[in-house]
Amino acid sequence: MDVKEQVTEVLKQIKKDPEFGNRFKSNPAAAVEALLGMDLPDGVVQHVVAGVKAKLASKEAGGLAGKIKGIFK
Repeated sequence: MDVKEQVTEVLKQIKKDPEFGNRFKSNPAAAVEALLGMDLPDGVVQHVVAGVKAKLASKEAGGLAGKIKGIFK
């Protein structure tokens, strides 16, 4: 499984399980490794965590942009 697939898997789990989302917020590396069931090298975990955080931030920004657009209708 490559980093992109791992990011997708983590995002699916965050969406499906709010408790997992809380674990990810408090300790992202441990949450990722627990979900994937393997001990990953630090560099890989950092890439996965960064990818997940970037996707979450872009979704939040997208939602905010939609709300701002709604103000001007």
